[in-house]
Amino acid sequence: ALPICKTFFKTVIAGFPSGDKRLTFAQLEALTESPAKDEWDFKFLGMSNHPFIKANYPHHEGIWGWEDAGDQVIMVVRNIKRTMVEYHDILWDIGYAKTWEEAFALVPNLYRERPPLEDFLAWRDERVFDEIDWYGWFIDYYMEGGLMRDMITNKITTPEHWNMLMIPNGHKFEDLQYDVVVGADTHVEPSYDPNCALITNGCAPVKVISAERLADPVKGPAVGLEIAAAVDDKEGMNVISPEARNCIWGELIIRKKGMKTFLDRGGYEEHDYSFTKGHLEKMVKELDRLIEKYSNVPWTTNSNAQVLVDLFQEHRGLILEDLAEGRFRRIMKRKSSLTPDRFRELE
Repeated sequence: ALPICKTFFKTVIAGFPSGDKRLTFAQLEALTESPAKDEWDFKFLGMSNHPFIKANYPHHEGIWGWEDAGDQVIMVVRNIKRTMVEYHDILWDIGYAKTWEEAFALVPNLYRERPPLEDFLAWRDERVFDEIDWYGWFIDYYMEGGLMRDMITNKITTPEHWNMLMIPNGHKFEDLQYDVVVGADTHVEPSYDPNCALITNGCAPVKVISAERLADPVKGPAVGLEIAAAVDDKEGMNVISPEARNCIWGELIIRKKGMKTFLDRGGYEEHDYSFTKGHLEKMVKELDRLIEKYSNVPWTTNSNAQVLVDLFQEHRGLILEDLAEGRFRRIMKRKSSLTPDRFRELE
């Protein structure tokens, strides 16, 4: 058990729903011998002194459950296409649970194997066009320190609209539209999520970590050292000596010691889960938007923005290769398909 009386400088490990945060906090746990805890566990099991907080917030799969416990944010970013595959993998692991209790009971299922292709394709057709918007919106949220934006138009929005977006399943898609709630020509003063004021150093990340590069045999050790540096010399953090840090990375990534991660899944390979041409084209369009945004003022002197641009250009190139090589498939033509009609013309 963690000593209640000991003060820890606490780090929120934030990322779009996927397996990348687990890979990152596994490094932190091994480097410091201190544990991580999920945002939902803070909410439902109660507050505790865990120094590492795993968060999907503000994505609809997340919740700000840790109150004012955070001191800084590390944002973990993964290739948008791979993220969607692993996001579904996790949903499948926990039986598409709708409650914390259901999900918690199925935690032992995590990262064992990959889902049937049929299950992925049905979810893909129903969700991925929307989740591409959430992916870029999530990154903007943290980079801009919690600035409230609409994920469909990317426009700055009002607290009223933001609060509706935070519970998207509570409204019809049409009722969440920016033009309906805010008005197309309305001047909106920037508002920030008040939760970000609860983090000592705010929501803007101190470090952006690439999940792919962390797992890469060549680039990974350097990323592992970046993770260690983000908590080194922080209160309560006893980080292992510098000469042993590469060893920690090797044990977890190469020799796969410790908890299961997405690297341990059996069955299909990630590339077996394909997308439609429309999905890939929308992913490229979203990456284009992010590259354009973070390549220009006021981001040109922001080191995290430059890391993002480098990553997004790499990810964009991989998706363009898929498009050029014809590595995509059509939306499933099943009578029982849950694919929303508004996606039909996008395939």
